[in-house]
Amino acid sequence: METLNLTIGGMSCGHCVARVSKALGGMEGLDVEAVRIGAAELRYDPERRSVDEILEAVRDAGYEPSVAA
Repeated sequence: METLNLTIGGMSCGHCVARVSKALGGMEGLDVEAVRIGAAELRYDPERRSVDEILEAVRDAGYEPSVAA
C-alpha cells in the first residue's frame, strides 16, 4: 500500500467532508485514513487503483483535488 495525501479545493463544511468520504470510501484498493476540510489522507494499492482514478472520484463529487507536495 502506498500513502497519498490530497489537497482538495472547494470544501467548506462537514457536508463536503461527508461527500468526499463517500466518494472515496466505496473504491476497492483504497483505504481512507482521514478526510477533513481541504485535505484527505489515503492508502492505496497501485496495482488495483491509480492516482488518476482517485482524483477523478473527488472531481466527480464536485471538488478540485491535487496531490499534496
